[in-house]
Amino acid sequence: MSFENPAPSPQDCQGDVHPMAVRGFQLFNSGEYWLAHEALEAAWLDEPGQIRHLYRGILQAGVVFYHIQKLNFAGADKVYRRSQRWLKPFPAVCRGIAVQDLRLGLDLVMAEIYRLGPQGMRQFDLSCLTRLHRADGSLW
Repeated sequence: MSFENPAPSPQDCQGDVHPMAVRGFQLFNSGEYWLAHEALEAAWLDEPGQIRHLYRGILQAGVVFYHIQKLNFAGADKVYRRSQRWLKPFPAVCRGIAVQDLRLGLDLVMAEIYRLGPQGMRQFDLSCLTRLHRADGSLW
């Protein structure tokens, strides 16, 4: 059985970002990953279309960073792998969200975490955690 999500249609990436998702993005960018999770979950549960899966993927990227902050290698690895299911189907930009930048930044962070390993996570510079950008490069 495949757990891949259907690719979003071009219409799925049109329109406005859910207000709770915007709040979640702002919290994500300030490093408040638990609170970002709550706001993004509200958007994910309220949104009927495919975009809900993007909100879910961003939520899980924040959970990866939360686990990194808490030095939880296994948690970061598990949620990173899960987040790929939700982030992968979306184009580089969707609803003004720089999705490809998030994917690349998340991949780079996890490559460094894997290099450091569970015992070396304390050496990771938390200022390197990826932030969410708009298509024009500005922060949410």
